[in-house]
Amino acid sequence: MDIVNIVQKLSLFNEFWSPKIVGELNNSYVKVAKLKGEFLWHSHENEDELFWIIKGTLLIKFRDKVALIKEGELIIIPKGVEHMPVAEEEVHVVLIEPISTLNTGDIVSERTVENLAKI
Repeated sequence: MDIVNIVQKLSLFNEFWSPKIVGELNNSYVKVAKLKGEFLWHSHENEDELFWIIKGTLLIKFRDKVALIKEGELIIIPKGVEHMPVAEEEVHVVLIEPISTLNTGDIVSERTVENLAKI
């Protein structure tokens, strides 16, 4: 039962779109990530995905709408929903996802991170 300081954990790395594990609960990882720029269109066939914005504003594009998630807000994206995160400025985020979740979902690319670091 360790206390996790999210701000301190986010200070340990600088790369964007590379989630880091900070905890585990109920077969899910609690991750932190820094985002900047456009990601890629993808979906997660079997996993819901939670984005909790710690710093900044994140735009998530869906095929039929756009969501703007501000600091202190979160959004849960249901499994199977295609989406593309966009961070015009640097965004710090907490992600809560099943352990099986790949950051690029159903798309494998140079941005796919299969072996997440634990910090």
